Amino acid sequence: MKYETESGSFYNYLGTGCKFCREGAKMVLFVTGLCHRGCFYCPVSEEKRQNDVTFANERPVLSDEDILYEAHSMQALGTGITGGEPLLVLERVLGYIRLLKDEFGPEHHIHLYTASTPAREILEQLHSAGLDEIRFHPDMDTWGRLDCSDLAASIEEAKTVGLDVGIEIPSLPGAQHVADFALERSIFLNLNELEFSQTNSQAMKQHGFSTVNDEGCAVAGSRETAEGIMERCAGLHVNFCSSSFKDRVQLRKRLLRTAQTTAREFDEVTPDGTLLYGVVEGEVESIIGLLEQLDVPGNLYECTRDRVELGWWVLEDIADEFDSGSSAWYEECYPTYSRMVVEKIPIDNADAFNV
Repeated sequence: MKYETESGSFYNYLGTGCKFCREGAKMVLFVTGLCHRGCFYCPVSEEKRQNDVTFANERPVLSDEDILYEAHSMQALGTGITGGEPLLVLERVLGYIRLLKDEFGPEHHIHLYTASTPAREILEQLHSAGLDEIRFHPDMDTWGRLDCSDLAASIEEAKTVGLDVGIEIPSLPGAQHVADFALERSIFLNLNELEFSQTNSQAMKQHGFSTVNDEGCAVAGSRETAEGIMERCAGLHVNFCSSSFKDRVQLRKRLLRTAQTTAREFDEVTPDGTLLYGVVEGEVESIIGLLEQLDVPGNLYECTRDRVELGWWVLEDIADEFDSGSSAWYEECYPTYSRMVVEKIPIDNADAFNV
């Protein structure tokens, strides 16, 4: 049976990691940007590509506490370990798996993406540390001869040690060979809609790919390739993850989980998972003095650097009280590590923000 979503993805099977992802409950643990491959479609940013850096979602990781803080902030039920090539820093990966299992218990699901073909010894170490699922990413040049590749042996070893096993690749011409192989091996297949990014756009164009339309980044024909595979491979456990699903569902739900956990008492969580509040910028001591004079409760505002953030409804009520030396506006930001501002709305244009 084929299940379709409003955002364009479809599936007849979801791995456990995908189920948590759909809930916005999966933390992305990017353990290193180092990689031995050079896939032309790689979307990894310049900041990360071939750099030995670690991020938990968007948070730079300088200590184990950074990982745990991010996981708690989004109420993570699972973690996807990715890169680069995670197995180039095997000891780091093993340490992070143990860290997460110790903190959240065995029910915290962990899956790992790899473009390598690890031997049994490494797979046993991963499983022993607590890894639940492994997703292989075979080199595109080998798609037509996977039966004769090292991947076939690695998959069987992974199944033997007790890992859930799948293959995850972009949905592009040639993926049918991988689908046939996955069906023969009784493992699941995840197909990702191929996308243009800032770092792969030139290579994608050189390989003859174009976008579906001028507004998006999804590649024309990628979805149709996945649909053809599902029609031809009866019995294959397959999931097609669309570009729009990642943006409209996966990311939004993760933002909502994070916002609901980290919102201050005066932040309003929007339906998109962003935070809405008011800002007054100026002489902070004078602003605080005025708020105290107006009997604004201390839990409804916070001093940050050279400004005061407060409930948008509080600002709406008292905006006329501030002198000309101060400036005020409504602000919407992501509840992430960077707290990137989405929009600033002038006080006299509050209706545009539907507050």
